[in-house]
Amino acid sequence: MNHTPRFRTAVSLVLLVVTLGTVATACGEPDSHPLSAQPYDAADRVAFNTETGSRKVDPDKPLEVTTKGGDIRITDVTVTDDAGRRLAGELSADGVRWRSTAPLAAGARYTMRVSTEDEEGAPGVRVLTFETTPAKRFLTAEFGPEAGTYGVGQPVTAKLSMAVKDPKGRGVVERALKVNSKPAVEGAWYWVDDKTLHFRPKEYWPAGATVTASSNLQGVKVAGKLYGGPSKPLKLTIGDRIEAITDAASHTMVVKRNGEVINTIPVTTGKPGFDTRNGVKVVLAKEQFVRMRGTSIGIAEGSSESYDLPVYWATRVTWSGEYVHAAPWSVGSQGSANVSHGCTGMSTSNAQWFFETVRQGDIVSVVNSYGDMMAPFGNGFGDWNLSWDKWREGSALTGGGSEENTSPPTTARLRPAAL
Repeated sequence: MNHTPRFRTAVSLVLLVVTLGTVATACGEPDSHPLSAQPYDAADRVAFNTETGSRKVDPDKPLEVTTKGGDIRITDVTVTDDAGRRLAGELSADGVRWRSTAPLAAGARYTMRVSTEDEEGAPGVRVLTFETTPAKRFLTAEFGPEAGTYGVGQPVTAKLSMAVKDPKGRGVVERALKVNSKPAVEGAWYWVDDKTLHFRPKEYWPAGATVTASSNLQGVKVAGKLYGGPSKPLKLTIGDRIEAITDAASHTMVVKRNGEVINTIPVTTGKPGFDTRNGVKVVLAKEQFVRMRGTSIGIAEGSSESYDLPVYWATRVTWSGEYVHAAPWSVGSQGSANVSHGCTGMSTSNAQWFFETVRQGDIVSVVNSYGDMMAPFGNGFGDWNLSWDKWREGSALTGGGSEENTSPPTTARLRPAAL
């Protein structure tokens, strides 16, 4: 006559009772009858497909644990690497087999703990350590900008060592690239192209914030046989909130620090045919002297629009050569007319003040110009010209507006010729 083994479900209670060696009565007094089911070593009762002698485990193959014989079942399996990452898995209903449901990390050391229970309810355990083979192809991320202090508009960038086109692979990468801010912000990554991501908050960074970027990609399977490699973390400090707003119609620039106006400057912007771009720009660099030539933007030498000028106190806002700079030759038009070839010009003293006041990452906006809108990417940091909803569409996790992947608050070159 066949008998189906009966197993207790309260494994933790069994462990407690076995440890104490007695069973408590309802009134809390110990029972004089010891528990008969004794704990056992499950080393010879369960089998791993990782038991390959001294060879390392192939991370591309699933991990599997099975029982030997029908008198025990598996109750729990935990598999954790040295970085603290736990491997997901699924246990069969009959407790005979456990199988991983997520890929192993490459070049990692794992500790596996298998808990079992026999037909008498006695607990067993087996612990095994193993290593996975290193990956042959690594994906790393280089964070930018360089460590330092920046303005509230500075995006964090990540340049990947290899292109990632697969949507699932992009999701893996994005989950592993962490940006934390103290104080906390809501933010998200945007895939500029297959190898470049930008991270920005929903609003500008808080003044005085500390921002850190790091990668948990190492050893993680991205796609196919491509795994993550080590990446150097980044730490930034955010300075005061400096905003310069240029109104091309009134020919003035208003500069604010932390919301308070600290200067109003008469300026000139791009004349018809050379209109200054509208929108939010971010300070890219500061150059005390720049030689500006019309030929750099396609103006024929010797034509009526041709120029070749020494320019001082130049604050760059686009890679194509748009600056805020000293323009002593146009002082008579500053505050009353737009006569430049696209840059924002002001007196030498005002340009020097502006140069010494702003830093990389500060905000420079232009409104009421007849020019095009500043492009989000490719000519500097126009990231803030996308609405938050549009920005989230550029994420592999939040694209389409899914709330599942919203980044939670946390405690968080080549230089083209100038205009």
